[in-house]
Amino acid sequence: MRDRIENEILTGAMPPGYRLDEMTLAARFGVSRTPVREALFQLASAGLIEIRPRRGAVVTEVGPERLVQMFEVMAGLEGMAGRLAARRQTDADRRNLTETHEACRRAAETADADAYYYENERFHHAIYAASHNAFLIEQCAALHRRLKPYRRIQLQVMNRVANSLAEHEAVVDAILKMDGDRAERLLRDHIMIQGDRFSDLMASLAERNPERSRGG
Repeated sequence: MRDRIENEILTGAMPPGYRLDEMTLAARFGVSRTPVREALFQLASAGLIEIRPRRGAVVTEVGPERLVQMFEVMAGLEGMAGRLAARRQTDADRRNLTETHEACRRAAETADADAYYYENERFHHAIYAASHNAFLIEQCAALHRRLKPYRRIQLQVMNRVANSLAEHEAVVDAILKMDGDRAERLLRDHIMIQGDRFSDLMASLAERNPERSRGG
């Protein structure tokens, strides 16, 4: 249910400011209000929608400057997780990291960006877990949830899945070789949106939501 509503938001079918009525959504998707309510709470925790007093749930919007700032923080957190993972990894962590990376590879071979998106999420969480820092894991997971819709869009840009997989390969190699400096640098570069990557993301957002590109 969450994915279905999320996709509607990302395609622009539910633009910023769009009111999300539980009863209307339940009738539209043929479900009870309970899964709709749970999906809205999850989307609100991810920051994709806002639940406002007396207005209910509405689709929110993140401006370009704010989005860049969020990715900057995410890059720093992931880099730290990679550095710690390189030092603290256990045998179980190494197996988990390798297995999630191979799952990403299989998904990439299907050319299904959505399938890769889900395996990519598992891969990054494997890195967080290998850091063995509970507070850092919490912060990474929270911001990862907040950026999920935008990371999903990134993977739909031409060649991004292949590039992402190649970057994962280098990250795994650095962590397994216990090279914390390299793991941190690679993960920061992997997450940051600059130059062409930022332009591609903004273009994809504008294409999915014409109102955004007009500033409306």
